[in-house]
Amino acid sequence: MDVRIDLSTLRQTQWYEYALRFLFGGLITAVAGLIAKHFGPAVGGLFLAFPAIFPASATLIEKHERQRAQREGKSAESVAGKAVAVDAEGAALGSIGLIAFAAIAWQLLPHRPARLVLSGAIVGWLAVALVLWLVQAKLSTDPVESDKS
Repeated sequence: MDVRIDLSTLRQTQWYEYALRFLFGGLITAVAGLIAKHFGPAVGGLFLAFPAIFPASATLIEKHERQRAQREGKSAESVAGKAVAVDAEGAALGSIGLIAFAAIAWQLLPHRPARLVLSGAIVGWLAVALVLWLVQAKLSTDPVESDKS
C-alpha cells in the first residue's frame, strides 16, 4: 500500500464530522481523567495512550470510502473495510510508540530537564512507530499489489 497525503478529502468532511471527532476525543480524555482521579495518574495516563479520535475517524473513513467506492462502482464493503483496517493498524502502531514515549518520560523526567526528556521521548515515539511501520510494511503483502507484478 502506498502512503500518500490527499488534501482533497478535507473538502469532503462536513463541520459536524469535525465536531464528532472533537466530542469523541473530549469524552475519552474526560474518562481518562476520571480514571486518574480514582486510581491515580499512573493508571489514568495509560488510558490517555488510547487514540482518542480513533472511534470517530474509523466511522468517518468508512463512510467516505463507502461513498467513494459507490461512485466508482466498486464493492463498497471491501474498500471501506480495508481502509478502516489500515487506519486501525496505524493507530495500533502509533499507540505502541506512545508506550515508548511514556517509558522514556517515566524513567528520565525525575533526573533530567523536562524539555530534553520530552524532546527525547518524542524522538523515541517517532522511531518506534516508524520502525514498526517499516517492519509491518515489509512483512505484509497487498494482494492487489502482488497481482500487478
